Amino acid sequence: MTPPRTAVRRFALARAISVTGSAAAYTALMFEIYDKTGSAGWLAASLLVTEGLTGVVAPLTSILGDRFDRRKVMILSDLAAAVCFAGMAFASVPGPLVFVALLSAFAEAPFWPASGAAIPNLVPEDQVSWANSLIAVGRNLGIMLGPAIGGLLLAAAGAPAVFVINAVSFVISALLVVSVRGAHFSGDRSDEQEHRGLAAGFRFLWREPVLRLLAIGWVVFVLGVGMAMVGDVPLVELFGRGGAAFGLMIGLWGAGSVIGSLAGRRLKPSNEARWLVLGTGLVSLFALAVALSPWFFLVLALNLAWGAAEAVTNVADQNIMQRRSPDSVRSRVFGAQEGIWHGSVSVSYIAAAFLLPVVGPKGMYAILGVTAFLSAIVILPILRMDRPETSPGVEAETPILHAPVVPGDPVA
Repeated sequence: MTPPRTAVRRFALARAISVTGSAAAYTALMFEIYDKTGSAGWLAASLLVTEGLTGVVAPLTSILGDRFDRRKVMILSDLAAAVCFAGMAFASVPGPLVFVALLSAFAEAPFWPASGAAIPNLVPEDQVSWANSLIAVGRNLGIMLGPAIGGLLLAAAGAPAVFVINAVSFVISALLVVSVRGAHFSGDRSDEQEHRGLAAGFRFLWREPVLRLLAIGWVVFVLGVGMAMVGDVPLVELFGRGGAAFGLMIGLWGAGSVIGSLAGRRLKPSNEARWLVLGTGLVSLFALAVALSPWFFLVLALNLAWGAAEAVTNVADQNIMQRRSPDSVRSRVFGAQEGIWHGSVSVSYIAAAFLLPVVGPKGMYAILGVTAFLSAIVILPILRMDRPETSPGVEAETPILHAPVVPGDPVA
């Protein structure tokens, strides 16, 4: 049997490898599409079928993680994605290339809800924060390094080579998941008849008081995040800087997210709600400071800081959702949350196109400051609510199976 912490380390490494590859591949996809068409419309279509489609697909495919063995779901999802990205290497015209990219979004979609639902079953309860933190580090490292690696590989070997390398990364990810033996990826599903259908995740989110507040808070928060993302390039230009400065700013945000993810390992049921509210409030403060900053070097430092603050909130959010969701519906709960997140950010992208000319790039960060503050207000009542273990109506129906502590698997 694979020791629990070893299983999580392999899992985190798998995510770091495949997310890095995907970020590199999607960077290459954008450049390849624009090089072949010179059309902003084709770029928008590419984003729609990759980033945007995730919000629709995730809630639909998340049921796989609640109906089948999550380990098998993750392995098959990785292998299907590998096939799709390998196929992209042979697509020579924009139409088929975008179509295969759409298929890759479908293939990848089941992985994240199934993996998020599996964590409480892989490790003992007191190690859930550590596990979520480590996996978040892997994901954020991939997001941070992938675009830079993709750009370098694109210049050196061309887009098809980047797609093939990403396909290999998914095969490696699948093999790492295969190497985890004897671990519990699923728990007690004796109550699965109470949570039937594709919409069960949304229903549970709405009926569970804490998760409902989290969902509403994330909608408000993400609306501002999308605004800031659209305003990033104009903000750099406002300070008279170029592409290198933009890359540095995004890279520092990514570095902050890694730092924040590492800090998330210290979260516990007794303090995670406080850090969720505090981290959201800090994002508000840092975003408003960006809006008021007269110096670009201060903007860079603030990007590092708000990346770290947001990452801590993400780990806390994962912890709370895992503890409050029954195993039989947990994957769909994560799929519902991902759908809400992507839907909200898509709306914010559209709104930003109209607001940016009016308020300017600093105004976009001011909007993030306001929405993050409002989000903190929305989730503030969580501090007064019972701990997840004593949440009414959840404990009795959601026993969480924890992986046993195996000799030779150190806690440190």
